[in-house]
Amino acid sequence: MTFVIGSACVDVTDRACVEECPVDCIYIGARSAYVNPDECIDCSACEPVCPVEAILPADDVPDEEAEFIADNARFFHELLPGRNEPLGSVGGAKRIGEIGVDTPFITGYEAS
Repeated sequence: MTFVIGSACVDVTDRACVEECPVDCIYIGARSAYVNPDECIDCSACEPVCPVEAILPADDVPDEEAEFIADNARFFHELLPGRNEPLGSVGGAKRIGEIGVDTPFITGYEAS
């Protein structure tokens, strides 16, 4: 199991979760943050520091947010706009910095 960042994070700029993550597996797109499911160690350090309660264990994501589970993985395993290859597991978000793009799902997502 891994953690997933849901809809409450879209267009939120607080990145307390990034600083708290001991394995540096939270990557920043243009509108949202994403947890790399291949790098997450399920420690839950990110969950309590999220000011909008957007981070949940994948097993606890409510049905209406289920697409965020697949989309979170899609960020790492499919081709993102403007990139020549999938991001994959790069071994640390700080090393590569903000990605600056999102999945098509988040790009078109209308935050409430």
